Amino acid sequence: METDLYAPIKRHLEGLGLEVKGEIRGCDLVGLSDGEPELVVVCELKQTFTLELVLQAVERTAACDEIWLAVAASRRGRGRENDRRVKKLCRFLGFGLLAVAAGGRVDVIVEPEPWKPRRDAKRRSRLVTEHRRRRGDPVVGGSTRVPQLTAYRQQALALADLLAEGPRRPRDLTDEAPEAAKILRGNVYGWFERIERGVYALTESGHAARAAWAPRTRSAEAEA
Repeated sequence: METDLYAPIKRHLEGLGLEVKGEIRGCDLVGLSDGEPELVVVCELKQTFTLELVLQAVERTAACDEIWLAVAASRRGRGRENDRRVKKLCRFLGFGLLAVAAGGRVDVIVEPEPWKPRRDAKRRSRLVTEHRRRRGDPVVGGSTRVPQLTAYRQQALALADLLAEGPRRPRDLTDEAPEAAKILRGNVYGWFERIERGVYALTESGHAARAAWAPRTRSAEAEA
């Protein structure tokens, strides 16, 4: 029960110099510091890390200076409190996160402090590049369990369509697929074969892929 977490968390917050009391206007714990103006600290308790715990804390943000979330520590350390995404969420929101272990030990998982995420220029560039290279909008958002018609696959299929007419050289295919040479040499899907120096043809698996992907490629081209 959440009440089992109260005493250990109260002791921990009191160790930070706060005067702590429970159930103040709907908050599980409220701590006040000495001095003027006082630091107002709110802590919300749940047995496990849940969305409801986060939402409760979000509701308190306008009424306090600092927020802690407290949960019971998982026995094998595999609970949500140790999920890197949970830690990142707490940092993003500026919330602290505490875990109460058996015996009443309190572990600080995340300190409450303002946080600005560092931009990952490489990941951002990949998003922009993939978005710009795709023709139309060929993949329904949320469809993660089916092969995706990425920009790379779209170019590979465009090459397959051209090679279905007969062997060609990469330089003759760049209008439809700017990365033709790289895709043909890499042959990631096994659709292409080099039949002589600088000349490529379509394999049987390439013909099969054209037929399988035809409905989605036509739909994407219609939207492009």
